[in-house]
Amino acid sequence: MNSDKYINFFYSIGKSKPNDLHKEDNGCPFCNKEELQNIIEQSDDIILLKNKYPTLENTLQLVIIETEKCGLNISSYSKPHNRKLFTFAINHWLEIIESNEFKSVILYKNHGPMSGGSLKHSHMQIIGLYDINYEDLIHQEYFEGSTIYKNDLCEVNLSTKPLNCFTEFNVIINDINNVNALADNVQILVHYILNNYNAHCDSFNLFFYKIDEQIICKIVPRFVTSPLLLGYSLKQIPNNSKEVIKKIKKLYYTKSD
Repeated sequence: MNSDKYINFFYSIGKSKPNDLHKEDNGCPFCNKEELQNIIEQSDDIILLKNKYPTLENTLQLVIIETEKCGLNISSYSKPHNRKLFTFAINHWLEIIESNEFKSVILYKNHGPMSGGSLKHSHMQIIGLYDINYEDLIHQEYFEGSTIYKNDLCEVNLSTKPLNCFTEFNVIINDINNVNALADNVQILVHYILNNYNAHCDSFNLFFYKIDEQIICKIVPRFVTSPLLLGYSLKQIPNNSKEVIKKIKKLYYTKSD
C-alpha cells in the first residue's frame, strides 16, 4: 500500500510571497517590525507570528523571526542569543504538540537559495498538520550514525542511513532541560557547513523531531537535489564520512569537552 502523504499547495498564495533570495526588487518584510501583523509572542527581537502567506491546506502556519538583523544566521549569533532562540522555538513547538489539536507538528528552518526558502532574513517555521502524521514516514534509523561527539547531555552523529541523501548530521538530547546543549552543537555544525564543509555550500535545513523523550535536530547541507533521489528514490551515501568526522572533531571539539 502506498504510504506517501500529500498536502495541497495554494499556488496563487505561493506566487505572491515576497522573495529576496532570487530577486533583489522585494523589500524584506521581517525588517519592518512596525508592519508585522498577527504577532503571537515576542521575546526581545525574537518574534512568533502567524504566517502571512499560508500556502498549505488544512494547516496552521507560524513563523519565528530569529533576529531583527538581516544577514545574521545561527552560525553568527552569540551563544546566549542562539540558546534563547532554541528555547523559544522548541517551547512553542512542544506547546502546540501538547495541545493535541493536530495529528503532528513540524518545526523546521530554511537557509540559503538551495534550501527551499524565499527570504534571506533568518527565520524558522512551525506547521501544525490537522490530518497528517508525518511520523508515519520517519524511521529511527534515520537518526543513527557514526559518533562525532557524545556526553551526558547530547549526542552528535553523522547519519549512516540518511533520510534523503549524502550528508546529514543529527544532534540528539534525551531531556528538554538539555536544550542549550542542542543549540550549541547545532550552531557548531551550521558553522562547519557554511565555512568548512564545501566551498560552494551556502544553504542548509534544520528539521526537528520529538520521538518519545528525545528531541532531535537533523542538520542538512543543501545542494541541487540528486536526480537518482528525485526519479528513483535512490539514496547516495558519501564515502568520506571518516574524513568529515575527523575534520569536525579537529576544528570544534577538544579533549577537554
